[in-house]
Amino acid sequence: MGRVIAIASQKGGVGKTTTAINLGACMAQEGRRVLIVDVDPQGNATSGLGINGNDRPSTVYEALIGQATIEESVVSTALASLDLVPAGQRLSGAEVELVGMMARETRLKTCLAQVRSTYDFVLVDSPPSLGLLTVNALTAADSVLIPLQCEYLALEGLTQLISAIRLVQDHLNPGLRIEGVLLTMYDARLNLSQQVAEEARKFFSDRVYGTVIPRNVRLSEAPSFGKPIVLYDPHSSGADSYRELALEVLNHALA
Repeated sequence: MGRVIAIASQKGGVGKTTTAINLGACMAQEGRRVLIVDVDPQGNATSGLGINGNDRPSTVYEALIGQATIEESVVSTALASLDLVPAGQRLSGAEVELVGMMARETRLKTCLAQVRSTYDFVLVDSPPSLGLLTVNALTAADSVLIPLQCEYLALEGLTQLISAIRLVQDHLNPGLRIEGVLLTMYDARLNLSQQVAEEARKFFSDRVYGTVIPRNVRLSEAPSFGKPIVLYDPHSSGADSYRELALEVLNHALA
């Protein structure tokens, strides 16, 4: 069975989608079969892989509300071992529609049960909120990867997410654990970046990845070209960092 990792943060702009796309791409280049599931109504993971979710007859929305199977929603990407379940604008109404549905918190888990055996890893890109879509992602996941921006107040903002994870553990998914905390937008020249890194390691100890993701212009540009960084600029510092992260996650999975 493939390992399901939710990539979650209650805050936007922390590198969550960038991590989903580029970690998935680097794992695929390491020979793993990877599925990215975009459950963010903004659909940035979808567009960042060069796909228009609004043009697809079947997306994660149709799978969640039972109008299609998740297999029907899977599309190929430019990387042979990397597939995507896209999101389009239709997903923006899903939070409201799910409220009245039976087993509303476990819809994604039920969907993913159909495809888990096909993949080594399933990465779920969650919305920057703690609503029903994020709860579905956490309920479906074996573990959660938390991107942490190296900026002021970043650690304080984690409190809500940790509380949400505990609630999901208590009521919906007792096996859920923290996969790791990833320091993003790191700038070694700034004392603040170093302070956030130190505080995170104090708080989360060995669950903070050794790899840090630097501020990198090429990483920011890649999504507008619909490519992961390893295809857009494979020699950039951003590409090197995500390759290191992929190896760290894979080694941890084997441990």
